Amino acid sequence: MGDSEGTVLNSRMLERLGPGDVFYKNYGEFGMVVAVIIAILVPVLLSAVLMGKKKEKQRGVPVEVGGETGYTIRNARFAQLVDVPWKEATTMAALFEQSCKKHSTDRFLGTRKLISRDFVTASDGRKFEKLHLGDYEWQTYGEVFNRACNFASGLIKIGHNVDTRATIFSETRAEWLIVCQGFFRQSITIVTLYASLGEDALIHSLNETQVSTLICDSKQLKKLAAISSSLETIKNVIYIEDEGTTDDSSFSGSMGSWTVFSFSQVEKLGKENPVTASLPSKNGIAVVMYTSGSTGLPKGVMITHGNMVATAASVKTVIPKLGSNDVYLAYLPLAHVLELAAESVMLCAGCAIGYGSAFTLTDTSNKIKKGTQGDASVLKPTLMAAVPAIIDRVREGVLKKVEGKGGLAKRLFDIGYNRRLAAVEGSWLGAWGVEKLFWDIIVFKKIRDVLGGHLRFMLCGGAPLSGDSQRFINICMGAPIGQGYGLTETCAGAAFSEWDDTSVGRVGPPLPCCYIKLVSWEEGGYMSSDKPMPRGEVVIGGLTVTAGYFNHPEKTNEVYKVDERGIRWFYTGDIGQFHPDGCLEIIDRRKDIVKLQHGEYISLGKVEAALASSNYVDSIMVYADPLQHYCVALIVPAREVLENWAREADIKYEKFPELCERAKTVCEVQQSLSKVAKSAKLNKFEIPAKIKLLADPWTPESGLVTAALKIKREQLKAKFKDELQKLYQ
Repeated sequence: MGDSEGTVLNSRMLERLGPGDVFYKNYGEFGMVVAVIIAILVPVLLSAVLMGKKKEKQRGVPVEVGGETGYTIRNARFAQLVDVPWKEATTMAALFEQSCKKHSTDRFLGTRKLISRDFVTASDGRKFEKLHLGDYEWQTYGEVFNRACNFASGLIKIGHNVDTRATIFSETRAEWLIVCQGFFRQSITIVTLYASLGEDALIHSLNETQVSTLICDSKQLKKLAAISSSLETIKNVIYIEDEGTTDDSSFSGSMGSWTVFSFSQVEKLGKENPVTASLPSKNGIAVVMYTSGSTGLPKGVMITHGNMVATAASVKTVIPKLGSNDVYLAYLPLAHVLELAAESVMLCAGCAIGYGSAFTLTDTSNKIKKGTQGDASVLKPTLMAAVPAIIDRVREGVLKKVEGKGGLAKRLFDIGYNRRLAAVEGSWLGAWGVEKLFWDIIVFKKIRDVLGGHLRFMLCGGAPLSGDSQRFINICMGAPIGQGYGLTETCAGAAFSEWDDTSVGRVGPPLPCCYIKLVSWEEGGYMSSDKPMPRGEVVIGGLTVTAGYFNHPEKTNEVYKVDERGIRWFYTGDIGQFHPDGCLEIIDRRKDIVKLQHGEYISLGKVEAALASSNYVDSIMVYADPLQHYCVALIVPAREVLENWAREADIKYEKFPELCERAKTVCEVQQSLSKVAKSAKLNKFEIPAKIKLLADPWTPESGLVTAALKIKREQLKAKFKDELQKLYQ
């Protein structure tokens, strides 16, 4: 997803944001007085009886299933598993064709017009690309269907063997989806690769799956050329032309043993020489998706057409009033199961998809030329997907700006936020009705404008989302969050919180396409018989459970099981608990639990999640040596926050790495960790006794975090082996 500055929405994207600015400009001190009066009087005027207390809704119910003994829940609204959105749509190829016919004249895929591309030079000599982008230019469902058919025909005409696999090695863009659907038209299995993948992982993935045709961005050609001698099976390379670059025609022809075509050449060839579609079966492998891999080399997960359709059909039931009036902003990697599943849902519902990037998302994103609007401002999406790291950075940026304003502006924000928080959490003392409208207009409107001002629902997945960040989106963005839980191995489909569920920290009931079972893990003390909430390892069974790992039968048999009723189950390694209403909460992970020297168990993931709330922490990895009685931590500090502290503390330094080495700096960060640890009620042995501050951020390109920004524990341990050893000396 690009480097760390572009991958996540850091605080700079919100530099122009000031929730108090509009208020004070238009209303002044009088408005502040009105706000305070409303905050005091409205609770008195409201009646608790009128608000009432809603009866808890049952969202998941117990069900009898086969396989290993455990406590199993299904979705309360569907007695039978949902496999298709409508009867005829049993494969992604069928779903695509039928949806395109149904919505043939509706907007489908939108891309912003590139007006100019400039470069600016920073004071240290580094050059940064700045883009001037225009409006979105749209293709209809009917036009996209024709382009996918043409590309599929062209692919056969250039000699692609339909019995071999093809891969997409590209950033998220409209052509990615067109290529994908073109492959499906000819029953060709797609191998998906992250555009940020390193050379070793790239070579491994392409050779393991014996890919014969590769589609990439033109900028990826040089990267491929550098490793061409190591790629054993590639015959055809198709590059997608980039608007606003130099003439790409020089790429066409041959590159060593490869034949190179442009995307437009293949499309034109297919249009002139149409080939009859060879449609796939429900059980056919649609995608071999290489996981971003938090350990070792990535594994290819074999996802069937049935898996993809079942996930799309199920998520469609969760998002209220989803349809052709909705606009979805696509910017996460399509090589990640979260984004591919999300766009499949949009296709299923006839929504419009506008493409952007993390580098151009907002008016202050680092690739947006000054004076140019970001993707969200132009598109005004109603729907978005995000990973928790992005939401956390949005929240941090807004709060930092509010803190910087200080005075009356901060007090106004705090009053409005707390009033709305009380309402969202179900208190009749919170801001409802007219008062809610007041706060939305005066305080929150400008914040919402950062993401276009029309957001009505956000999908979040990839990692646990903190309750504070979820509440922030609920209040400041005025939108519910559907927090999803799933894995590549379950085609993103497992659990999904419902739009009217105002609780935090949970991932909702099972999607209607699967069951979720908790199996006891005695060693860790998590039992499915626990009261009042059953606990255990999360095991997912049903229609979204994939076919296994490509070319790794032993690993497949280790974590996939088929029961006596023919239901396929995947053992996630996550530890969960069911709430009385049938909603799942993820509370631990088996691999992250370490037994210390004196017998205490420490959950590394739980401690990391708690300590990440420190303002000084940008990234953190907690490490525990089983032969020791305490844990330690590696921390990438939030640079701007740490530098602000250094200025206030009058600490002199030349470069940031020097600041990170200072004993006073380490002490300050460690004190902050102790405070948040106390607030999170961590045990003493769970608080890192020693820490190491690392100046360089962890990015997907460095191989230290995944594309979803989850840490790669084994890679971090290997890279910083010496630093970890020194912490225990």
